Amino acid sequence: MSATLVRQLARFCMVGGIGFVFDAGALWLLLATTDMGPYVARALSFVAAATVTWSLHRRFTFPGAPRGRLGRQWLHFVAVNGGGALVNYGVYALLIATTAFFAGAPLLALAAGCCVALFVNFTANRIWVFRDAP
Repeated sequence: MSATLVRQLARFCMVGGIGFVFDAGALWLLLATTDMGPYVARALSFVAAATVTWSLHRRFTFPGAPRGRLGRQWLHFVAVNGGGALVNYGVYALLIATTAFFAGAPLLALAAGCCVALFVNFTANRIWVFRDAP
């Protein structure tokens, strides 16, 4: 593995950690202050966290990537991360639907989903959203 790849993966994980904290905080806030259930709240917390992580990846993880139009890159980021989001949400939903432990601890189910989706998202972002300029 090249030094650049290792550095990008480390930064991707750090930004992902920040995104997780933001995601978990938003999920907790939505669950604590609204009547929406854990599924809708999780979908909304994902969109908020995706916006935060896109901005940080753009500046910190993949600084050599072409800048382009912000809205277009954000849409591309969200679309590319859709696969990882489906994996993430699928793990989350499966865990809270099938086990009492995770049903009572949705933030732990969120963490499990994030871990599973990490490598899918890193690869997709590196190849399609933030590839270095030629």
